[in-house]
Amino acid sequence: MNFELNEGIEVLERTPKTLECFLAGLSKGWLECDEGDGTWNAIQVVEHLIEGEKHNWIPRLKMIFQEGESTVFPVFDRFSHLEEGTSKSLEEKILEFASLRAANVNELKELVANPQHSLDATGMHPAFGKVSARELISTWVVHDLTHLSQIVRVFSNRYMEDVGHWKEYLGVLNS
Repeated sequence: MNFELNEGIEVLERTPKTLECFLAGLSKGWLECDEGDGTWNAIQVVEHLIEGEKHNWIPRLKMIFQEGESTVFPVFDRFSHLEEGTSKSLEEKILEFASLRAANVNELKELVANPQHSLDATGMHPAFGKVSARELISTWVVHDLTHLSQIVRVFSNRYMEDVGHWKEYLGVLNS
């Protein structure tokens, strides 16, 4: 097992700034490109991350520590951000995400500092059954990395036909 709480927190703390540095000021062509029907563009990824901060990670961690396996987690609607339609700019969405994430990381630190809370404590996931706090936090970290990777892949695929023969050497276009 490779999970180290402090290392995971390092990634969680950096994701909002990474998104801001990578996405802020980009043209619509980049921000609105996707991989076809049923896929997400960069703006939708940020919206999804906001929903996760509101309804997924910390609420489920609290359930693990407070209720254990006695209550199944509520189902997280991974697509709810697609229904909400908002007039906020990308910069405003990134600021919202950053604010929510900072609060959630602080709460994470407080929760795990409690000597009564073990990372081996378990709760009940609606699809997977028994899951541990350690698995939930690890998933949170990898979820961030997955969506950062998704944005990079979508952006790269936008130029797939334009790179010509170099495609052979560009791993992101061959995965």
